[in-house]
Order: sequence, then structure tokens, then C-alpha cells
Amino acid sequence: MTWILLTLVYGLLKGGREISKKKAMDRNSVMEVLLLYTLIGFLIVTPRAPSAMGLHHMQYGLILIKSFSIFLAWMMGFHALKHLPVSLYGVLDLSRVLLGTLLGVIVLHEVLLWNQMLGLALVAFGLLALKFQFVGKHDNKTETEDMKDTEITEEASEKSSEKASESAPKKSSENIPETTPGESRTRFVLLAFGSCVLNSVSALLDKILMKDINSSQMQFWYMLFLLGLYILYVLVTRTKIRPSAFKNGWIWLMAIMFVIGDASLFIANADPSSRITVMTVVKQSACFVTIIGGKFVFHEKGIAYRLFCAAIIFTGIILSVLSAG
Repeated sequence: MTWILLTLVYGLLKGGREISKKKAMDRNSVMEVLLLYTLIGFLIVTPRAPSAMGLHHMQYGLILIKSFSIFLAWMMGFHALKHLPVSLYGVLDLSRVLLGTLLGVIVLHEVLLWNQMLGLALVAFGLLALKFQFVGKHDNKTETEDMKDTEITEEASEKSSEKASESAPKKSSENIPETTPGESRTRFVLLAFGSCVLNSVSALLDKILMKDINSSQMQFWYMLFLLGLYILYVLVTRTKIRPSAFKNGWIWLMAIMFVIGDASLFIANADPSSRITVMTVVKQSACFVTIIGGKFVFHEKGIAYRLFCAAIIFTGIILSVLSAG
């Protein structure tokens, strides 16, 4: 049962990170948030370095593959979330539940019991009801507004960080390519789906790796490789990172929740009785935090209906964990 509680902690902190992520990108570009978020997280886990040594070459290789998967997944997911309506992104994120379950059954040969299949169905139904309700109310009237708002926010952040270089008509890695609205939306939809696929691959690698290594080893090397990949990307693309981004408190909050959440998840994966098919469902507890955050942080309306959807999701999670502990 401990691994279920640890997965629940990860899910709740993941919901908090989603709120912090949106707030952080109001003030800074995607790459500024990604790089500093990863850097701060790595500095937090650096004291665990002495107990992180002694891995085999194969394990280093698998952790590097996991880090590269998350490197791409975050790049795709952050850009998609910044440029797509939150409602649409939420629907696409549902595919992570299905992909995670599918990988658990095919690769790890886990068997879905009747209560887990019913629980998965309820979680999927609750998430779809929650997201489509938001789509129905807001998507038609705000989709282009959201796209314009993110373009304006990003352009403003770039203008404040560049002076003389702005006179040259060069493209930044953060700018939206010149395409029609339909083409832009399709591109970011594909990015969101790609992020879900890569996150599912990372979750599978977590379960495989944590059979033979400890949480300190996993977290230290994973974050070291991830930080190295982002630094390399920034250097190669010459992406501008403003020192003022360090003052963004939302990035610091994200990093703290990221370290605690990942540590909880790695320990849960190390438990021989843990199952990725159940953990994938429990992670959806993040929606409770995003609903509450939507009410009190973003002042969204329709909270009663969303809590009803959350109750359906909660019922599905309870069904899924029955007899799984």
C-alpha cells in the first residue's frame, strides 16, 4: 500500500506543477523556465551524489535514454501548453493514461483485473467529461485569443531581453512559425501527443530501472543528464536566458515539487509489488489540484461540475487500487 500512497503524492505534486508551469511561463519563455527549473532541481539533489555512484554501463545508458525522452517530452509539452488552449491540451494528455496502461500490459506483462479495467474506464470518462465541458464553453471563443495572447507574451519577453539584435529579422527558437491558425494548431497538437508518448516511455523505464538501483542513483544521474541536454541545447541554438528569470518564484516552486514528487515515484517503482497499470491511474489525482488551482489561482468558473467529474475520477482510482496494495 505504501507505493500507492507515494504515487498519490507524486500525482498531487504533479497537479501543483501544472499550475506553477502556467504561471511561470507568464513571465518567462519556455526555455528559460525549462533550463532554470532543471538546474534548481539538480542543485537540490546534488547532496545525494555520494550515494549515487556504482552503476553498470547499461544502467547509465538506460538513464540517459530516459533523460533524453524527458528532454524531448518537456520541450514538446511546454510549447504545446503555451500555445494551445488548456482545455484541448487536457484532452490530449488523457492519452498518457491509455499509453501507460498499454505499455504495462504489453512490455511488463501485467494483467488488468476487472476492477482495474472498470476503474480505468471511469478515470477516462471523468477526464473526458471534465475537459470537454471546458472545450464546449470556451474553446470556440478563446482558441485564437489564447494563441494570440501567448504570442504577445512571448514576443514581449523577447523584446525586453534583446536590444540591438532585434533589428535583425532572425527567428528565435521560441517564436511561432508563420503558418495559418489551422497549421499551427495541428503542429502543437502533434507536439502534445508526442510528449505523452515520451512520458509513457519514461514511466516504463522507471519501473525497469528501479528494480536494481536506488532512488538517489536514479534521481541524481537522471537530472544531471537532463540538465546537460538543456545546457547543450541552449548553447547550440544560442537561446537567450535572462538572469532575471532566477527571480521567478514559480520556477523555484516547480523545482521543489519536482524533486519531491520524482523521489516519491522512484521509491514507489522500486517496490516489487507496484504495478505501472495502477500507478498510471493513481497519477491522475493531479486533476484535483488543477481544479482547485483553477478556482483559486486562475479564478475559473464552473467549479461544481468539475468537482463532480473529479468524484468520478476518484471513484475510478479507488476501484483501481482495490486488491492492488
